[in-house]
Amino acid sequence: MRSKIVEWIRKLLIRTVLPLRKRMGLFFSQFYFSIAFRISLNYLRLLIINSVVFCFLFVGVYLGISAFDNNTLEKQMILKLENEEISIADLEDRNPYYSEGLSLRITNEATKEVVFNDTLYNIEKRNSIFNRVFYGDIDGKKILVVKDKQKVKIGDSNYTLYFQFDLSSERLLLSRLVPFVILLLAIFTGSVIVYGKKGDEKLFLPLKDMSRLANRLTVNNLQSERINLAGTKNELKDLAVTINQMLDRIELSYESQKQFVSDASHELRTPIAVIQGYVNMLDRWGKSDTEVLEESIEAIKNESKAMQELVEKLLFLSRHDKKTLRLEKHVFNMRVLVEDMLKETKMVTTNRIVETKALEDVMVYGDKQALKQAIRVFVDNAVKYTSDGDSIYISCENKEGDCVISVEDTGIGMTKRDIDNIFERFYRSDHVRDRKISGHGLGLSIAKLIIMKHTGNIRVRSQYTKGSSFIVTIPKRR
Repeated sequence: MRSKIVEWIRKLLIRTVLPLRKRMGLFFSQFYFSIAFRISLNYLRLLIINSVVFCFLFVGVYLGISAFDNNTLEKQMILKLENEEISIADLEDRNPYYSEGLSLRITNEATKEVVFNDTLYNIEKRNSIFNRVFYGDIDGKKILVVKDKQKVKIGDSNYTLYFQFDLSSERLLLSRLVPFVILLLAIFTGSVIVYGKKGDEKLFLPLKDMSRLANRLTVNNLQSERINLAGTKNELKDLAVTINQMLDRIELSYESQKQFVSDASHELRTPIAVIQGYVNMLDRWGKSDTEVLEESIEAIKNESKAMQELVEKLLFLSRHDKKTLRLEKHVFNMRVLVEDMLKETKMVTTNRIVETKALEDVMVYGDKQALKQAIRVFVDNAVKYTSDGDSIYISCENKEGDCVISVEDTGIGMTKRDIDNIFERFYRSDHVRDRKISGHGLGLSIAKLIIMKHTGNIRVRSQYTKGSSFIVTIPKRR
C-alpha cells in the first residue's frame, strides 16, 4: 500500500511540477542574465530566507527565555507553599509574584473546591495554540499567556495549581525590537548585495580576460597570447591554467603541422624537380636519342615510385593523426612472418650476410600486415646502412609468452644524438646525408606508431661505426 502511495505521489509530481519547471525555464530563457547577476540573486534569496528564519528564531528564543523565567517563578512559588513559608490564606492578601506577571488558581483535589484564584480568566476554556502558549482576551485586549499545571501537597492535603504568566510586557518589548532587527537585516542585506556585486565582478575578471584573449587569438599571436594568472587563487585559476595548457598544445600541434607540411613539401620538391628535368630533356632530345629516352624513363619511374612511397607514408601518418587508423587484429604465429621476411631479404640482398640467431614459435594478437610493415622498416634500414660484406641478424624469440623481435646489423651505427631523434618525423642523421643514402625519415616514425598500437615497445642499441640493434617487444594477449 505504501509503495502505491509513493508511486502515485511520484506520478503526480511528474505531471504537475516538471511541466511547471519546464515552462519557467522556457520563460526565463528569453531573458539574458549574467552569471554575476545570478549569483547576486542567489545571495539575495538566501539572505531573505535566512532573515525570515532568523526573525522567527529570535521571537521564539525571546519568548522561550520569558517562559523559562515563568517556570522559575512557578518553582519558587511551589517551594514556598510546600515549605509553608506562605499559606493559602496569605495568598489572599498578597501573591508575591503577581506584580511579575504570575497568577494562579488553587483547587483542592479531594473537594474540587477552588481555594484561591487570582487569574484573569478561565484558562480551562481557552484553546491553546501550542501546548502552553496562547492568546487571551481581557477587556477586548489580546494578551499573550503561558499556562501550566502542577500538583503539590500542602500540609496533609493535595492541591492542583494552575499557573498563568502574562507575557504582555515582553510582547510589547518584542514588538519594538522586531522592526529594529528587520531594519538591521535590511541594511545588512543591502550592503551584502552592493559589495557582493563588486566582489562578483572582481571574481569574474579572469573570465573577461579569457573572453578578450579568445577574441585576440590568431595564428600570428598564438605563441605569445596567454591568460594572466597573477592574483587568481581559486577554481578560475585552474580553468585559466587548463586553457593556457590547451593553447600550448594547440601551438605545439600547429608548429608540428607546419613543420610536417614544410618537410613534406621539401621531400616532394626534389623528385618533382628531377621529373621536370627529365621531361624537359625528353622534350628537347629524347625524341631522337634512344639513350636519353631510356635514361629519362628509368629516372621518372624511380622518382615516381619514391613519390608514391612518400605519399603513402604521409597518408598513414595523417590517418593516425586524425584517429582514423584502423588495424585488423587476429592471432597468428610471428615465427612464420619473420621466417618469410628472412628468406625475402636473403633473396634480394645478396651482398650482405643475412642470418638468424633464434626463430621460435610465438603467438601474437595483432595486424599481420601492419607488423610486417614495421619490421620491414627495421630490416630495410639495416640493409641501407650497412656495406657489402656486413652482417644482418633477424630473430624471433618467445620470452614467457611475449614476442621479442630483434634486427641487428654491423653497419655505420648511430650517435647519441641520432638515437634520441630517430623516431621524429623527417629526421635524418647528418652522417646519412653526407653518404647520400636515400630516404625520407618517416620509416621509423611509422614503425613506432604500429608497435605502439600493439601496446609494444622498442629498444635501440647502437655504437657509431660498429652497428645498431632494434629490439621490439609485443606483449602476449591478455
